[in-house]
Amino acid sequence: MRKRPAIAVALTAGTLALLAATPAQAAEYSSALKIRGVQYDAPGRDSNKCSGGNTREEYVTIKNYSSSTTVNLRGYVVKDAAGNRFAFRADHHLQPGDYVKLRGGNGNDSDAYNVVYRDNCNFLWNNDRDTIHLYKPSGSRADVHSYTKSGSDRDGNGYVTFHK
Repeated sequence: MRKRPAIAVALTAGTLALLAATPAQAAEYSSALKIRGVQYDAPGRDSNKCSGGNTREEYVTIKNYSSSTTVNLRGYVVKDAAGNRFAFRADHHLQPGDYVKLRGGNGNDSDAYNVVYRDNCNFLWNNDRDTIHLYKPSGSRADVHSYTKSGSDRDGNGYVTFHK
């Protein structure tokens, strides 16, 4: 008989822990736009030269998970843990299920190729750990994710998926 109350207490404690975690998780999912994944460590040796460097190979993928709403990225902001930021200043419409890769370096933004360039040749994401924040034009948080090279990147390829 003593085992049942102990199990009930364990389940209750687990349920309380789950309930305590729910508000933070629920806030993360309050937006149609979410951070799908990040190529935080560009393949090859890091070189942030605008000509011949590999900052273009570092990117974050933002996806519209809505089943019916098109979202304009104008006004959305992406930040790292240190406060480095990129603001989408031009119209870029994501249809339901569509995505965009926000790449480092310089290039031509393209709706057809789902790419926007930061026009900055410095790396944004740290290779060991970082936190990615996505903010709505209103300033409220759309999504946030942290990663560590040792804990999040199981295959060691420099890419971490947050949402499928």
